[in-house]
Formats: sequence, structure tokens, C-alpha cells
Amino acid sequence: MGDLSRRNFLRGASALGCSLAASPLITPVTLAAAPGENRLVVIILRGAMDGLDVVRPLGDPMLGQYRPRLASRARDESFDLDGFYGMHPALAPLQGLWRDGHLGFAQAVSTPYRDKRSHFDGQDMLEAGTGMDVPISSVRDGWLNRLLQIMPNASSETAFAVGREEMKIVSGPAPVNSWSPDARLDMSPQARLLLDQIYHDDPLFRDTSVEAIEIAESLGVASGDSFGLSKDEMRELIRAQQQAGQAAVLADFAGRRLAEDARIAAFSIGGWDTHRGQERGIRRALDGLSQAILTLKGHLGPHWDRTAIVAVTEFGRTARENGTRGTDHGTAGAMVMAGGAIRGGQVFGKWPGLDEAALYGRRDLMPTGDVRAYPAWLMAGLFGSDAASLQTRVFPGLDLGRDPGLLA
Repeated sequence: MGDLSRRNFLRGASALGCSLAASPLITPVTLAAAPGENRLVVIILRGAMDGLDVVRPLGDPMLGQYRPRLASRARDESFDLDGFYGMHPALAPLQGLWRDGHLGFAQAVSTPYRDKRSHFDGQDMLEAGTGMDVPISSVRDGWLNRLLQIMPNASSETAFAVGREEMKIVSGPAPVNSWSPDARLDMSPQARLLLDQIYHDDPLFRDTSVEAIEIAESLGVASGDSFGLSKDEMRELIRAQQQAGQAAVLADFAGRRLAEDARIAAFSIGGWDTHRGQERGIRRALDGLSQAILTLKGHLGPHWDRTAIVAVTEFGRTARENGTRGTDHGTAGAMVMAGGAIRGGQVFGKWPGLDEAALYGRRDLMPTGDVRAYPAWLMAGLFGSDAASLQTRVFPGLDLGRDPGLLA
């Protein structure tokens, strides 16, 4: 990339729109070895996940008023969590984890990032783990790398997927290596050939492609190279396969290493920028997240009970839906936590309400919690990291607050 920095390159590519920041090809994977048997997985949800659609506050009467179309079937379709919140139906594969106490959420959380609502700045702040008092451009390392620096006898092995040479969350003095899936990205125009060839050279993805073909045929899709789909439908199939499949590939690789000597993993899942057609887009993204979590669980086996997974996003989305059946960039949102080490079966955080006066800027869900506090408390419980180091070195400026009791 010559003398261009990653940041300048991404800014120069802004003509590609928000989709670049949420691209399924910008998918780093990071792994680290650490003392002990506990495991931490951080999943960055790039594109700003709509927490009000994932963890639906059905008990708040304003939800239906702000989202007459998005929330029209929410009460009937949602999986009831606690009588107030309902879980998006696309997370149905994780219902068993919720019942077992291995799945939880936090609502109305955010980083200190406010008002500008840029994907790139928001993601940089999320990965840097700092506050608005520190210029993002001046931060050269990320909070996961800083965690490794305070952990005795910790070493790291970093892996990046196609399309990104650096991930701020692991930048810093701690040594890193790299891995990326050996994937073919030259797509066949025919769906069957596409599913068979996209990752033909990647053994991790080949079985997923074959399974996708079998699923499509079992659903009665017409036989033949195009499965009887229109060009638009084929493009939709391509996008769904890329996003859900890529998440499974990354989780597969991370899960295999976590089952051995790795203890900390981080990777990204794109596809959360839902300005238009949110109902369809968020279903695809949640399917990928569900696959990733279940793939990790499958590989971890007996280590699952000592594993905590936390999925975070750069910011939430507006309380009101827009005119294109989507939502725009907001402030507070939700986060997802899973794993046998998680004290799940509950939604953490203080609900601020959706009355207009209670909204941030009369448009966004009001933040009532710092998203950084949740991984910080997980680090304290899993690895014995002390509060002083977490609040000054790992997450500068963070007020940990009271222990929310995240670990079982």
C-alpha cells in the first residue's frame, strides 16, 4: 500500500459508502496464548448492529410507535427472554444456550464515542478502548494488545483474513503473526459453481459450501446452474453465503486453535449496516453470528464451560425507523455474550426508556453503560487482571463501576 496508511486508504475509499466498513471481507482474526485454561473470544460486529432489533424492548410501548413496520410482527416472532425483552427470531439456534444460562445480552451500552457517527472512527475507538478525550489518530495500540502486555507469560498469534492488513485492537508492542484463509474470490456467475468454487482452495469452507447446496436443494430450489433464481436473487444468495459462511470459517479456525493452546481470540463479522431493508439484512448478519457462536462451541467441547464470548459493535442505531425500512447511525446499542463461563439467561444493563425526552438527542437510545466495562470485568474474572491496570492501561479513563456479575 506504499506510503498510504490504512486510515488514509479507508478514508480515500469513502466513495464506496458505508458498506466498506461493514464488508464481510474486512474480517480479521486474532489469537493469543495465555496462562490458565479460561478462554475469551471478542467478536467485532462491523457496521453498527441495531440493538433494539436484536434485543427487542417489547415491554416499552414506544417501540411500536417509532418502528411501525420493523416492529409490526416483533411480538409474535420474538423469543421471549424475560417478559420485557424479546430476542430476534434469527437467533433461534441459540435458544438452547439461553435456557442453559450460556447466553446473555447487555442493553443500552456504548463506547464514549458521541455524535459524529462515523463507522471508521467508531470502530477505531471501539478497538482502541479509549475515550473522546484522546484523539483517535494518536492511539497506536489496541486494548487486546495492552491486555497481553500486562498478562504474565502471555504470547500472541494474530491472523488477518482477506482485505485488511491491520486491526487496531491488537496493534502494539506485543508480538503478532498472521493467518488468512486461502480463499478464491473470483466468483462464478452460476450459483452452484459459485457455492462450489468461492472457497474451493480453503478446506475450512469447502464443506460449508457443499452443505449450502444441499440445503438449497432440500428447500425445493429448481435444479440447474442458476437454481432457478433471478440475477437479483442470486446476488442476494451470494451476499448471504459470503457473510454467514465467512463468519463460520473464521470461527472454525479460531475454535480449533482455542481447543488447543490459544486462550484469547478476536475476529470480525460484517454486514450490520442496515440503512435499507433491515429485516432482511439483520437476519443474514444474525445467522452468521449464530453460526460463529455454535461453531466455537462445537470445537471447544469440554473447554466451553471456561469460555466467555463477547460480541460488540461500534454504536447502535436510531430509535425510529427510516423511510427505507431501515435505521440510521445512532448511539447506544446492545452486546451479545455467550459461553459456559457466562452467567447468562438475563439482559444486563439499565433500560433508559424510549420516551422522546429520554432519548439521546431525541433520536437515539440513551447510553446507560460503558461497553468497555463488560470485557474488562471478563478479563478480571478470567485472567485475574487487576482493576487499576484495566482502568488505566487497558481501557484508559474507564470507570469499571460495580461488578455486574457476568461470570458463572
